[in-house]
Amino acid sequence: MNRDREAERWEEDYSRRGRVWGGAVHNLPPLSRGERVLELGCGNGKTSRAILGLTSDVVGIDLSASAVRLCRAHAPGSSGGQLALADARSLPFFDAVFDAVVAFHVIGHVPEEERVRSAHETARVLRAGGTLFFSGFSPEDFRAGTGCETEPGTFVRKNGIATHYFTEDEVLALFQGLTPCECATRRWTMTVRGQTLPRAEIGATFKKNP
Repeated sequence: MNRDREAERWEEDYSRRGRVWGGAVHNLPPLSRGERVLELGCGNGKTSRAILGLTSDVVGIDLSASAVRLCRAHAPGSSGGQLALADARSLPFFDAVFDAVVAFHVIGHVPEEERVRSAHETARVLRAGGTLFFSGFSPEDFRAGTGCETEPGTFVRKNGIATHYFTEDEVLALFQGLTPCECATRRWTMTVRGQTLPRAEIGATFKKNP
């Protein structure tokens, strides 16, 4: 995948739709005050703002400059929060510098080879004993299968952005360099124009061995 083109697609999406992600953050990681946290794909700042309520030492990155601007506007004046324009597949950080990494619905937007690269980068920047908090959509989600399938379980919709729908086994295999603590499918529903639709994601927690 052409990374410049991918960045352009996300830029176009955030520039056009703005702060589209709202509401409460569910399944917020159990972080502790003083932990240094990296959030992959900070987007418009919905999750970043919630994380900053738990620990002030947070670094959020995103591939889109518009997303970074939206995130900064969404969590103004938060002590300790930092933002950077960066790619999860090539993190601009030294080894073992974060106590936790939050990767909510971001690694699934790239092809398999690059998902593996992102997983390796995530493990690299975690300190020994550090924790990865992951979520990605499941094939049980109502949007799975929508669009053009580019790889098994990966679909590109009209906006040109790809989404991979993970099985639990795929998530465990992706982060095989880390020790799994939890990996389960979360299910809920949403109602659109009177129709009840199934939503589903894989939520997982991993530890980096000392």
